Amino acid sequence: MNEAAMHKIQSIYGIENWSNGYFDINASGNIVVRPSQNDPRSVDLKKVVDQLVKEKKLSLPLLVRFPQILTNQLRTLANAYKESMQLFEYRATHYPVFPMKVNPRREVVEEFLKESSRLRLGLECGSKAELFAAVSQDQDPDTLLICNGFKDEAFCRLAGLALQSGKNVVIVIEKLNELKMLLRVAETTGVCPGIGLRAKLYTRGSGKWASSGGDSAKFGLTSSEIVQCLKLLRNTGHFDKLKLLHFHIGSQITDIKRVKNAMKEAARVYAKIHQQGAKIEFLDIGGGLGVDYDGSKTRFESSMNYTVQEFANDVVYSIKTVCDEEHVPHPNLVTESGRMMTAYHSILVVSIREEIETFADDEPEVEIDEDDPQVITELKWLCDEINGKNYFEYYHDAVEHKDELHTQFNLGLISLEDRAKGEVLYWEVCARALKEAEQARSHNEEFEEVKRVLAAKYLCNFSLFRSAPDSWAIGQLFPIVPIHRLNESKLDFATLVDVTCDSDGKIDKFVDLKDVKETLELPEWKADEDFYIGIFLVGAYQEVMGSYHNLFGLPNEAHVFVEADGRYHLSKIVQGSKIQDMVQFARYETSSLIANFQRRVNGLVAKGELSETQAQSLTRDYTEAATWSTYLEG
Repeated sequence: MNEAAMHKIQSIYGIENWSNGYFDINASGNIVVRPSQNDPRSVDLKKVVDQLVKEKKLSLPLLVRFPQILTNQLRTLANAYKESMQLFEYRATHYPVFPMKVNPRREVVEEFLKESSRLRLGLECGSKAELFAAVSQDQDPDTLLICNGFKDEAFCRLAGLALQSGKNVVIVIEKLNELKMLLRVAETTGVCPGIGLRAKLYTRGSGKWASSGGDSAKFGLTSSEIVQCLKLLRNTGHFDKLKLLHFHIGSQITDIKRVKNAMKEAARVYAKIHQQGAKIEFLDIGGGLGVDYDGSKTRFESSMNYTVQEFANDVVYSIKTVCDEEHVPHPNLVTESGRMMTAYHSILVVSIREEIETFADDEPEVEIDEDDPQVITELKWLCDEINGKNYFEYYHDAVEHKDELHTQFNLGLISLEDRAKGEVLYWEVCARALKEAEQARSHNEEFEEVKRVLAAKYLCNFSLFRSAPDSWAIGQLFPIVPIHRLNESKLDFATLVDVTCDSDGKIDKFVDLKDVKETLELPEWKADEDFYIGIFLVGAYQEVMGSYHNLFGLPNEAHVFVEADGRYHLSKIVQGSKIQDMVQFARYETSSLIANFQRRVNGLVAKGELSETQAQSLTRDYTEAATWSTYLEG
């Protein structure tokens, strides 16, 4: 692929801007994946998908997971803090923890915990279920198991079990009554884990989750509540159990200035508590480290205006400065940067099944005869005479004629055939006007709307609500790129729709360096060829927050490991949901459904409407259907 073609692809999809060094394009026009940034080894994603489909007989959609990227992101985070602490002579240690809410899949958690001893990686859990899973995991005894979220007595007892099993447990108190409850449980069981206090900072984050901080935040103790907690701990003889101060100002912080302000405020709270005699060892800064989904490196909600190293530098320097001013020890820094750690490692690959167009390219040319209404004759004339000088005027004329066409149809003055003929001519005028506008490089907003309406809708075999729910729920942008055919010059404008019975099941916002695009440039769809699209950076939150709308289930999944010699192997394949799995999720018993079906067909046999053989065949087919994929097959 020549340099000009590569530059064009990069300008369309911005891969080099958002890929963080993990994704690129090879000479064949296929997406390649690297296990670490700037690694000479790479895997052709199209070849991986072909192997899974043709050899392993897996149908799409496919979630392709690269566990080595998880490890590399963790090391990037740890190295950033190590370098920063050395640079600023910070006299404490970094303790990364992985928040299970971001992606609780066992394979993800276990991959991170392989680095537990070397990088002091611990876990954070916010529910009893997450804690139950975390307790049994192998992690270094010096690493942390942090318990966040609202708790009941059962949660506290489970944390006590974790402590007794050798875990270094810290329960973070979210409200004053929670501390009272924990102390009651501790008195009953004789077991009290380490205690943390979550401060409600005045500083707010930026972006979609700015409300996580500030006075109206859901979590955290006010200054007066912190004072009451300290008094309660002192009066009950548990002051020595206070190990950690925690705060969190929001996920995906877009503006580094907010980080600096929060660190200064939190460090001041830590210092004042420490000066009262509390031997706090850890300052947990929560999450917030962003992912640059659109590659713009700005304060836009799907980006951030800093690097990982800059984030770490500002955290370390801000906290050190305050601690030195207050003459208190530097606390060990705990980070919960789950989004940064997981987003890059998984890609959802979907197939395009059909093209839904506003008007078909293969429509026969409209022939005009003397009996046609005047509105159709005039639309035909506009279509034939439009050119680079008059396209704007003729487009506006066509809009007026379209309104007139529909008015006459509603009044019964023209036939359905006339209306169809007029609509074909109208859309042809629009298409030609858009072509002239593109050639003239006109950026008129009217033609942006025409482009959006005329864009093909590609029907993709996936559920947006299952596999990329944040795109629907909060307008999150994910990079979307064909995983092959990127060396083709002929492109169509398109949006994507999923297979759910929901009009919201669509993607019509796409990443762009300077704006948000409403259409995506894609190679021309061909009905007789496979066409695969990748939805990238879906490793954080999407799996756990996905719903089962329409009872579409989990996609098939493959884990890809890159060897030292550059070859790859499929380290694990996980079958996606079958129909029987999803009906059971909806609290139907498959056996009962089959039995009910069999009774129905037997009733038809008794009425003489079906033969015994036909009834048996129908029952076999229905039983077999329970094992089919919930997604489109074939």
